[in-house]
Amino acid sequence: MIADTKYIGKSTRRVDGIKKVTGQAPYIAEFNPADLVHGYIINSTIAKGKITAIHKEKALQVPGVREIFTHENVPVEVKIDSDYTDPLAPPGNPFRPLYDENILYNGQPVAMVVADTFETAAFAAGLVQVEYEEEEAYEVDIRRNLDNATHEDVPEPPEPRGNAADAFNSSEVKIDTEYYQPREYHNPMEPFASVASWNEEEGSFSIYDKIQGVSSSQGYIAGIFNLEKEKVRVISPFIGGAFGSGLRPQYQLFFAAMASKALKLPVKVVMTRTQMFSFGHRPACLQRMKLSADKSGKLTSIRHQAFAETSRFEKFNETVVDWSGLMYQCENVALDYQLVPVDVYTPLDMRAPGGSTGMYALECAMDELAIEAGVDPLELRIINYAEKDQNEDKPFSSKELKACYQRAAEKFGWQKRKSEPRSIKQGNQLVGYGMASGVWEAMQQKSSAKAILTSEGKLTVSSGTADIGTGTYTIMSQIAAEILGLSIENVEFKLGDSTLPDAPIEGGSWTASSVGSAVKMVCSALQESIFELATQTHPDVFENKLIEDATFSNAGLSAGSGATISYAEIISSAEKKSIQVEVNSEPEDSRSNYSCYTHSCVMVEVHVDEDTGMISIPRVVNAIAGGKILNPKTAESQIIGGVTWGIGMALEEEGMMDSRNGRIMNANLAEYHVAVQADVKEIDVIFVEEQDDIVNPLGAKGLGEIGIVGVASAISNAIYNATGKRVRELPITLDKVL
Repeated sequence: MIADTKYIGKSTRRVDGIKKVTGQAPYIAEFNPADLVHGYIINSTIAKGKITAIHKEKALQVPGVREIFTHENVPVEVKIDSDYTDPLAPPGNPFRPLYDENILYNGQPVAMVVADTFETAAFAAGLVQVEYEEEEAYEVDIRRNLDNATHEDVPEPPEPRGNAADAFNSSEVKIDTEYYQPREYHNPMEPFASVASWNEEEGSFSIYDKIQGVSSSQGYIAGIFNLEKEKVRVISPFIGGAFGSGLRPQYQLFFAAMASKALKLPVKVVMTRTQMFSFGHRPACLQRMKLSADKSGKLTSIRHQAFAETSRFEKFNETVVDWSGLMYQCENVALDYQLVPVDVYTPLDMRAPGGSTGMYALECAMDELAIEAGVDPLELRIINYAEKDQNEDKPFSSKELKACYQRAAEKFGWQKRKSEPRSIKQGNQLVGYGMASGVWEAMQQKSSAKAILTSEGKLTVSSGTADIGTGTYTIMSQIAAEILGLSIENVEFKLGDSTLPDAPIEGGSWTASSVGSAVKMVCSALQESIFELATQTHPDVFENKLIEDATFSNAGLSAGSGATISYAEIISSAEKKSIQVEVNSEPEDSRSNYSCYTHSCVMVEVHVDEDTGMISIPRVVNAIAGGKILNPKTAESQIIGGVTWGIGMALEEEGMMDSRNGRIMNANLAEYHVAVQADVKEIDVIFVEEQDDIVNPLGAKGLGEIGIVGVASAISNAIYNATGKRVRELPITLDKVL
């Protein structure tokens, strides 16, 4: 029986699903080459100062301990002063493990014990004593350090338009508020891990690494060891979540590679859960919003100022304020973004970086403006609907946000909302409705792909991308299967290997559009190769036929009313074992004439216990306009995951740091709270039909980020509607409500 070959746009189960649920999908810490030894990293306990001594004598006496690496015995061949530039590194001087005795932040890796077993290494690490000369003058809270805010190395936001200050002062309706978001941590289920093997004879590395793009780790290791990239192979077949934490190589990779080269043994280094809090995070951000409108609710001015944290050694930037100049029609806009250097590690991109932060403030402020103007919050957004991108003065490639508003309102029952807070009660529960808009960039990057079709009719398509749980294996297989008219069971997609064609890191919601476009292109090129070969092997069937007349289906080729010749027969008749094609894909030049974005409307119902202040969220509706939905099944999972994270962002997540020593106090999953099963009830995901022939050849916009954008603000707005209490600092905990 021939399988249906129409896959694009159909709900298709994950092609790697069986491997995952049966434990056959290998994650990085599960690779165990022969003669493997284990590393255990030791982290600093002060925020700023110098190491004065490291006492490792007792640890070296433990049976099974091979070596203890510190800044004093880094192998000379490790080029810590390498001029290799991480393309993802922000301006400044990237952190270099074991560079010298200086401590830049609490939790900085200062040593590593290598032993025959993980348990031995961990035990011996506890015997190592590190002495410090501590500097008392340091700061970890941006709110106490705003005097040092800077525009240095900060890209300028869009140019001001009109005169926002004058328009604000002369307007009838206005709000002037501040919102604060604390630092948040990624906490993927799989901890960071690396397994490095140095081949002395070949002068090369073979590395398994948890990373969102193998080229990132390959370039990093090649750079610091002064190797050709071809001498570093990085493999990363399955990733147990990353959310941006795996964009840049993390420090366990350096330690594993360094130790392997020094000891000439394979070395595995796996971070503990506590160590997962010792690098990168969503930066804390203080935002000031000034909005004004006329009595009808029409915006007259927008002023958005943001202060975000960064480390002392790098200037990490996000796009936080730009959304306020893009989202709504307004002629008077002034945007300002500044960085506040503090004594923490450099922040990292974290799901919808900058977007979830900036839109939190904007959408809460819009709710406050709606109340001040006496206009329904949904109506206010429709009144100020932007038909073009005023930041860039460009039309949108497509925008179905109004349809998102309509579909969400119908499904949610927005018309039942009462504008007066505390108007709806169910027993002891105060019921509130809130909503917010969402937006995220629809980007496309350069990407390459290769396709090989064998004489058995099996297709292998490959690209050096990643699958961080989003379904990359599946949607790429769908694209390839449909274009060549194959059963998806006869298609294999390979990724996560630096020997495969180049692909961008998996981030920014651009993998489907970037790698997917390359897969579509390479399979179309393979169609041409098959047709050309068929004209040679079966001239009686394809004589005087054009490829435009050809049909690629049922694992074969036909033209007009002629017979279908199987791919296997065509390739075998040519006395070949396979045919292969490789292509490079990049955005069309015409794309630059448009602004490309994904949009959403989030509506939330909250219940707040009148006595205890306990908050629950019985239902969320999220309507998404994301272009072509390649696989509704995996797409829905992406949005549900984003909404779940938005619930955690709104109500639970907060990295707490002890200002006395710069230590993260809740560096564990018991005290760093995230949304769990009991917090997540009904989530309805609606995909609004959206045709976009400009954004990329597939018309797909990407969905990884948009699911979280707007959720925290919708919850905040619903809590106000339920209680009459406006909480402007995340997370919104019951003590703040009370």
